[in-house]
Amino acid sequence: MTNRSTPPTFDENFREHFHDLLVWRRDVREFRPDPVKDDILDGCLQLACQGPSVGNSQPWRFVHIRDQDRLNKLAHYFKDENQKALSDYDGEDAAKYARLKLSGLREAPVQISVFADTNTTAGKGLGSRTMTETKVYSVISAIQILWLSLRSHNIGLGWVSILPPDKMAGLMDVDENWVFVGHLCIGYPVEQTDIPDLVKKNWQKRLPMDRFLLQR
Repeated sequence: MTNRSTPPTFDENFREHFHDLLVWRRDVREFRPDPVKDDILDGCLQLACQGPSVGNSQPWRFVHIRDQDRLNKLAHYFKDENQKALSDYDGEDAAKYARLKLSGLREAPVQISVFADTNTTAGKGLGSRTMTETKVYSVISAIQILWLSLRSHNIGLGWVSILPPDKMAGLMDVDENWVFVGHLCIGYPVEQTDIPDLVKKNWQKRLPMDRFLLQR
């Protein structure tokens, strides 16, 4: 990536395309088996690493899993945790939950677990003394950039959170102090849509923005 001496101009045409990118970014659960080219994946990860981070600490750690034994164990963890989550619901909610497809762990060609190195010395602790969780927030920001970057290549991403955080560092053989943030299933989606799957499945509708905007 080259540095520019003159900043780019973001015109109305760009804003329209950016709007579409945001609206059509979906949490994907069903994937085609088509492989994702390494140069595309690497380029999108590079953009993710351009994201903002507290104190420029760059605490994101991406673990690209290729080992089938680890993937099988990951799927087993998900199955166990998903069953526990199902037990939290009763009646129609339980029936709806049981019908939801909540991961692409078996189908997506690219599997990446993401951690936050909250003990990194990069950034010298700037900005995170009073809010140590800001390093985790920085990793979440990087994931969002990765999500959008992949979508611009018509590639989908599904974020799996139904996993045991305390077991993930051991499974991935990384520093036990790294904080597990989420697991990402990446690949070409079976369907491209601007409607969230949980809306289509009648789990939860989108709520209006005025529900979240407070005036003081």
